[in-house]
Amino acid sequence: MPGSSHEALHRIFQKDPALLTRALQRVLCIPFPEPRDFAAMNVDLTEIEPVERRVDTLLRAETDDGVYLLVVESQGKPDERKRGSWPYYLSYLHEKYRCEPVLIVITQSSATARWAAEPIHLGVRGCPSLTVRPFVLGPDNVPLIANEREAERDVPLAVLSAMTHGRGRRAPAILESLAAALRTIDPDTAAVFVQFVDSCLADTQAQHMWRDLMTAMQYFWRHPLAEQVREEGREAGRAQERAESILRNLKWREIDVPDAVRERVLSSTDMDELGTWLERSYQVDDVWELFTGGGS
Repeated sequence: MPGSSHEALHRIFQKDPALLTRALQRVLCIPFPEPRDFAAMNVDLTEIEPVERRVDTLLRAETDDGVYLLVVESQGKPDERKRGSWPYYLSYLHEKYRCEPVLIVITQSSATARWAAEPIHLGVRGCPSLTVRPFVLGPDNVPLIANEREAERDVPLAVLSAMTHGRGRRAPAILESLAAALRTIDPDTAAVFVQFVDSCLADTQAQHMWRDLMTAMQYFWRHPLAEQVREEGREAGRAQERAESILRNLKWREIDVPDAVRERVLSSTDMDELGTWLERSYQVDDVWELFTGGGS
């Protein structure tokens, strides 16, 4: 399973290759032909033993217009060395496989996205011998999906949305919509997507919220992430952890919490009662609706 956001950001396309071509067509408006089939390929591009070169993900897409090699690079921050290695990757793959290579860069950073989108020119200034134009997917063009029905229509795209936008004030709506949509697909695939999102949430509050949501979805408790959450809950005290999650959600949603409410939540040891309050903490507009069941 992915252990970092770098790995998760490109491995989601190994799990669902069609998401990559949908992103090219719908997000970047690239007229990429509809693939008939995909195949994962060896990411090792090493040609001379001392110089090791690897791409993050490499997919072979068969279309009516020919075969394309989709080179996916996950980029956390600008790295000027890539402006030399990316042209090499494309030239090497074209020479070796005689297929058209396509470079796609995915990032969680708007600044990195702008850097990666800059064309790479090699040769005479103003008249280059080689130009590489990466296609970039990032927070400025990946759709922000914060609606349950929209998330259900394309669950992998909703996962990608959470991986790139899962921070700030919109995070509760994004993550809650995705959590609901995951119930509509098979549990094994959903469990993999859960890990991808968990690996990419750099915001501590967002990660806590995501794990709270996944804890509430009982069929995920056989997954390693759920086991981790369960173990953490045992160590800290399940009731106290759930109470703190409620208060954390309210604070994050900028809802004022009077001392009386805080004391009532923290003093409760009834797991069913705390579970009800936790669900309501994602929806209420007034803190007292935690106890009355109001809210939208």
